[in-house]
Amino acid sequence: QVQLVESGGGQVKSGQFLRLSCAGSGPTFSSANIAWFRQAPGEEREFVAAIGWNGGVTLYADSLKGRFTISRNIGLRTTYLEMNSLKPEDTAVYYCAAQTGWLELRQTSSEAYRDWGQGTQVTVSS
Repeated sequence: QVQLVESGGGQVKSGQFLRLSCAGSGPTFSSANIAWFRQAPGEEREFVAAIGWNGGVTLYADSLKGRFTISRNIGLRTTYLEMNSLKPEDTAVYYCAAQTGWLELRQTSSEAYRDWGQGTQVTVSS
């Protein structure tokens, strides 16, 4: 099992930058693909980005490609989501999630990720 703790959320204005962090722990963490999802009020949870267990492969939601960047520091067991040019529609609770087992990174569905953090709120005002 993997434990995940997100941080870095906050309230910013449109056009600004935020970097979210997801600190991981647990005996199987090194085998985990890590994904970011977000959920706005009244909306379904949506995929944002994911990175493979060795950091070599990344996936992005098409609508966010170019503005958001996912990365991970394997030694620090931390995954980052850099969000540029934020818009009010980026307002949501952002969650990181883990898919363990040394799997090839393919999944963007929330059902594929077993372990979840508690989420961090991002609010973007116009």
